[in-house]
Amino acid sequence: MSRNSFLFSTIRSFNDAVARSLVSERLSTAPYLLQQFDPRVRLISIFLLILATVFCRRLSILTFVFALSVMLAIASHVSVWSLVKRVWVIVFVFTGLIALPALFTTSGEILVHFPGSLSITRQGLRTALMLVLRVETTATLTTTLVLCTAWNRLLRGLRSLGIPSELIVIAAMTHRYIFLLIETANQMFESRVSRTVGVLGWRQERSITTQSAAVLLSKSMDLSHEVYLAMLARGFRGDIRLLGEQRLRVWDCLGLISIGALAALVIWVGR
Repeated sequence: MSRNSFLFSTIRSFNDAVARSLVSERLSTAPYLLQQFDPRVRLISIFLLILATVFCRRLSILTFVFALSVMLAIASHVSVWSLVKRVWVIVFVFTGLIALPALFTTSGEILVHFPGSLSITRQGLRTALMLVLRVETTATLTTTLVLCTAWNRLLRGLRSLGIPSELIVIAAMTHRYIFLLIETANQMFESRVSRTVGVLGWRQERSITTQSAAVLLSKSMDLSHEVYLAMLARGFRGDIRLLGEQRLRVWDCLGLISIGALAALVIWVGR
């Protein structure tokens, strides 16, 4: 079977997804800027910056916040190329499609006039840029937070801030079940490839994929129950418990105060 076949590309995609999660786990424990703070401080700080981004109405100030979020990601050793591939391009495409009508429907000073009644106005361009930049900034901040914080510590921080335990349970089980599902699907595809001789056509490969998806769907019901029982057997009762509980330090308090003051300044200046 060719290594460029659909089945091989699917297996590679599964392996790449697991590899990216391992890289994120290593990054979350590295001694860089954002990783030095308590997870609760990270959550509150990112939330304040997102709040400032939402309420900011000046394009120049919003550009400054976006640049600040990129600097924060770089200081936390988050790859800019990873942000480009995983965040910026995707957000730009989808948000750009949403913001595209604003270029032509917002009244104001005409910048570009097309044949007919279509024209791009300065106010429409500013509105579209504001929307795209807001979404890019918030996506960069949240992605940096997730990459720089271990999943269990992130859930523990959310729970300590008053998030209902039911939502924490759903998030914890979903996270664990996704990787268990990827591992099961990967084993199914690898076993099928190892028992296949010759070259399969694309119709046969997609037929195999469809059949495997149906089998995986039936297994998922049993797997979900097994995952839940395994979590209960290991002491999970709805609250995330860590071996080493972190306490707020002076550095954490100073960082939280600084971010809070910066967010308030952005909101006030960007009115």
